[in-house]
This record gives sequence, C-alpha cells and structure tokens, in this order.
Amino acid sequence: MSKLAQESGAINLSQGYPDYDCDPELIELVNKHMRAGHNQYAPMAGVALLRERIAEKANMLYGADYHPESEVMVTAGGTQAIFTAIAALVHPNDEVIIFDPAYDAYAPAVKLMGGFVKSYELSPPNYKIDWKAVRKLISAHTRMIILNTPQNPTGTTLKEEDMEELIAITRKTDILILSDEVYEHLVYDGQQHLSMARYPELRERSVVCASFGKLFHNTGWKVGYCMAPALLMDEFRKVHQFEVFSVNTPVQHALADYLADKSHYLGLTEFYQAKRDFFSGLMQGSRFKLLPCEGSYFQTARFDRISNEKDTDFSKRLTTEVGVATVPVSAFYTKGTDFGIIRFCFAKKDETLERAAEKLQKL
Repeated sequence: MSKLAQESGAINLSQGYPDYDCDPELIELVNKHMRAGHNQYAPMAGVALLRERIAEKANMLYGADYHPESEVMVTAGGTQAIFTAIAALVHPNDEVIIFDPAYDAYAPAVKLMGGFVKSYELSPPNYKIDWKAVRKLISAHTRMIILNTPQNPTGTTLKEEDMEELIAITRKTDILILSDEVYEHLVYDGQQHLSMARYPELRERSVVCASFGKLFHNTGWKVGYCMAPALLMDEFRKVHQFEVFSVNTPVQHALADYLADKSHYLGLTEFYQAKRDFFSGLMQGSRFKLLPCEGSYFQTARFDRISNEKDTDFSKRLTTEVGVATVPVSAFYTKGTDFGIIRFCFAKKDETLERAAEKLQKL
C-alpha cells in the first residue's frame, strides 16, 4: 500500500511509521558517539549500558528483575527479535497459536521453522479472546502462544482477566509465550500496559520483544530488544549470533544515554493519545465508523456506510481515487477474513491528518 501511495501521490496512512522526525537530542547523541569512535562492532548481546538501562526500565515499570548480562538482548528491530525467538524455540511439527488479525511476520516464521500455525480468529468490534475456545486449540504438540498487546492492527489491549486465563492455561505445561510489546507505551485512557514481565508465572516462560523505533519515532534505525529468562535467552543468542551478530553501535550508545531521562518514554502515552483524539475528532461526521482504539498508533474503521466492496478493493480505490492510503485488515488474517474494516496510522503530523481527513470526509 505504501508503494501504491507513492505511485498515486496519496497521503500515506497505511504503513506504521511517523512522518515527523525524532528528537534532535537523540540525533545529536548518535553524532556524538560516532565522533567518539563508537563505530565498530558492538558486543553480540548489545552495549552493556543499554542492556542495564533496559533492565532498569523493566524493573521500574513491571517489577521484573532481568539480569542485563544474561536475560537482555539488543536486536536489529522488533521484527528480528520476533523471528529469532521463533527460530530458536519452534521446531518441526511444533504447534503455535496465533490470534488473527496478527502482525504478518509471525506465521511465515513459524512455517519456515517447520511448525504448524493454529489461528484463532478475533472478531470486531472488541476482538475479545474466548479462552475456552483457545483451550480447545491446545494439544500435546503446542509449543508456543504468540500475543501482541497493544495489538496491531486492532489497537486493542489484553486485560487482567486475559492474563489470569493465560496463567491458568499454561500452568504446569511446557508452553512458551512470545509477547510482542512494541507498543508498550502507547496505551490510552488511563489503562496500564499488562506486560508478561509483570507476572512471575508468565515471565518464566516468555520472550518479551520491544522496539525503540516505535518509541522514539525512528523506525528506520531498526533497533529493538528482547527480555527472557536465561535458559530461553541462551537459545535466542545461538540464532542471533549467526543471524545479525550485533546491532548498530553508535545508536546503541545514544539510546543508552537517552533512556537515562525517563520522561523520554513516560510521556509517549500523552503524546500519542492526543494524536488519536485529534484524528478521531477530524473524522467525526464522516461516514466511517471508528472502532475502539485502546493502544498502538492504529485506528480501525468500518466503511459499510460507504461501500460494500472487499476491504482490499476499497483500500486500493481509496488510495488511487481519493488520495488516502490505508491497509485492509483482511491482510492480517490467515484466511483473509474480511469484516469490511480498514486500518489508519495516526502517527503523522497534524497537518497530514487534517489533509487526509478532509479527503475522507467527502466520501
């Protein structure tokens, strides 16, 4: 859709990245560390100070004690962390439960490792998990459950009752959890982010993946991290070593310095909630019906009052004829299930959102 937007000259609200730059202070820090000579390979696990700052952050936010030496890993973005975890822990004939609609990197990685994907379809508008149905998917071959909160593309979040069910389902089993938490600081309306790291019974079986690119508006830098118990992290590192070995050195040093000021990430909720509310306000009175957005920087919407087309066809027409690019949510379902919903990214400048909304209001 981004390619189609570029070809059509459309406003791009499809792919999940900002159209504004990151903090100039962070750019200056990268420059500082480049000039200081931090331009060679970093340690395989990541710059020590950055891993320490990540562990401190997890302890402050979630009360979780991750050892920076053996349980924290810096990765080349969140997607690499996810792929590496699957490659390290999923083996041929293992079954992995995925909740659709899902980020499209999960299933291919499982299949590449010879695993079997068991998809559980969530339905709008609330995309709530029926844990009784999930129990029926579990078998002796279940190796992993992949969760994403806040969730891409739906913008929903896991609740306390979900965590209780997850604890009950996995207790006294060997099931592992891969928790994609790249939008951990984008949780709105006074809710708390419920990380797997908060819950000792889940933490001991979980690989938690996160992304600095999503947090600090620099997705092109491709730096993320993961946290896991030492036993799981040992396996993770066996793959990481021969996959990327190490991650951008001056950027790691800069991020370590930047994380020293907690306001750099604690203020993100307010920043993005304001963007969500701004875009929602702009869309009032349009024929789109916005669905609840509890987190992430994505807003989903029904378009049935405008068209009965397939969401893929509608998205393409919206891009080429109206001049606003979106993503059809059916693209995130294994079976291509179409509920007539599209996804907007509101991580954009206010003027970008205003121009897009002006076009969308005319439909």
